[in-house]
Amino acid sequence: MMKKLLLAAVMLFFSAPIYADDYLIEEITFPSHDIQLSGSLVLPTDKPIKAAVVFVHGSGKQTRSLHWAKRFADTGIAALVYDKRGAGKSGGFYESNQSVSGPNIALLADDAAAALKAVQAHPKTNTAPTGLTGISQAGWIVPIAAEKAGDVDFMVLWSGPVCKVSEEDIYSKYTRDLDSKRVPSYAEALNARTSEYIWPDFLGTDSNPSDNLAHLNIPGLWVFGEQDGSVPIDLSVSRLKKLIHTGKPYEYALFSNLGHNNMTETFNTVTDWIIRKTQ
Repeated sequence: MMKKLLLAAVMLFFSAPIYADDYLIEEITFPSHDIQLSGSLVLPTDKPIKAAVVFVHGSGKQTRSLHWAKRFADTGIAALVYDKRGAGKSGGFYESNQSVSGPNIALLADDAAAALKAVQAHPKTNTAPTGLTGISQAGWIVPIAAEKAGDVDFMVLWSGPVCKVSEEDIYSKYTRDLDSKRVPSYAEALNARTSEYIWPDFLGTDSNPSDNLAHLNIPGLWVFGEQDGSVPIDLSVSRLKKLIHTGKPYEYALFSNLGHNNMTETFNTVTDWIIRKTQ
């Protein structure tokens, strides 16, 4: 589908592409707020481009995830991976002390939306269906970015919380972020507290993806591992079910033998879903 003409105004800078057997890599710089972000667009060369994605980071000072971009390209899906602001070749300041504050989550969402516009403006991907993907912390970032960007065709999240940041914090503190064959329920973690949890005012908004997901009407897939000790899966699935019940085009896949970092085992599930939804 043709993207909005306003995308032509996006300032992109490309370097000479690097060719491999089945893909090429183009270095891209694109603006977000007052800085330049740096990334790599990995494109298939042995098959038509079926779709294009932006991969959004989990927590931490992350640089571009070329491994995953190449795996996307292997299936005919172009992928933009970029260095988080303040990391790698990207400008800006990496927020480490208040990484889950409302303002920082919103800022990272703006970065993801800017990356999406870069993909939509690129001459090799500007007619492809485009979506946002990511893992873990991206569960708060992607729904905000999708709502802000507006022109998004789909979203996919691995281990993305569908709950407030505070709820995930309650859960992960109780589990110590440890995956287990038998992880507790969110209710167990909440009831185990000996004092009331109070969200600090200085962190701003307690980000809740359900708010943004209620406004979106694009296909979405969440991939969860039942042994995840970082995200309250039972709570997230419950919230998704409520949204699905209202008619939202959301789906989830639940794997009983996997934990938080489950991309390797479930990658084909995701790429098959993207191709099915965009053809």
